[in-house]
Amino acid sequence: MIDMKKATMAFSEYVKPYDISNPKIELKVKHTFRTVEVAKKIAEDLNLNEEQILLAQIIGLLHDIGRFEQLRIYDTFRDKDSIDHANFAVKILFEDGLIRNFIQDTKYDDIIYKAIKNHNKFKIEEGLNEEELLQARIIRDADKTDIFAVFVEDIEQNKNVLYDYEEISKQELTPKIMEDFKAYRQSNRDNYIRPIDNYINIIAFIFDYNFLTGLKIIKQNKYIERTMQPICICDETKEQMQKIIKIANTYIEERIKKGC
Repeated sequence: MIDMKKATMAFSEYVKPYDISNPKIELKVKHTFRTVEVAKKIAEDLNLNEEQILLAQIIGLLHDIGRFEQLRIYDTFRDKDSIDHANFAVKILFEDGLIRNFIQDTKYDDIIYKAIKNHNKFKIEEGLNEEELLQARIIRDADKTDIFAVFVEDIEQNKNVLYDYEEISKQELTPKIMEDFKAYRQSNRDNYIRPIDNYINIIAFIFDYNFLTGLKIIKQNKYIERTMQPICICDETKEQMQKIIKIANTYIEERIKKGC
């Protein structure tokens, strides 16, 4: 059985050598623990058994473990400028053997490996079995949901760790990004030209949700409006940004109303 108390203690030990006063490290520690809770909520809403709920939680705990070394080595969280943090996470856990610090039982290794590896990809790889696919979907939704919380905290507490919001508010959105957004789909990262493109594609995470739990959390907390607020200040781009808010909220309402 998975012992989350021991796993959590092991995680706290793992991050001790990193500078918690660094806002980026603090951000990732908080994100990790909140993602655990969102993953648990999703699993419970799906009426999964205790073993599956605990598995969702430990995957949430470990999904971003590659981020800490990524930041130490490359001083960035941007994968395109450094390494794929999910691939790095499974290397640390399974090639370097760190996984045994968190869980002794090896029977979950394949599920944990595949869920973490796929949590940040544009699409989940083919060939996963039923349980691997379920856990991959849970962690993808949980991670995306808390990314909104991360942005809201960064914005509303004036930390400005993630973006220069005033600067990107002045940028014109690449037409392909807007085209995809209107069609209720994420745009491939190859289409990004400016930071605003990446920012809006974060809002487009909603189009890739597998379950309703995360979308309901976004709606309840008004994450769309709160995430978009600092980039709706420039007269030249304000109308387009407000249109994005409307499209996003309409999509969420439609999904919740349909119940799937």
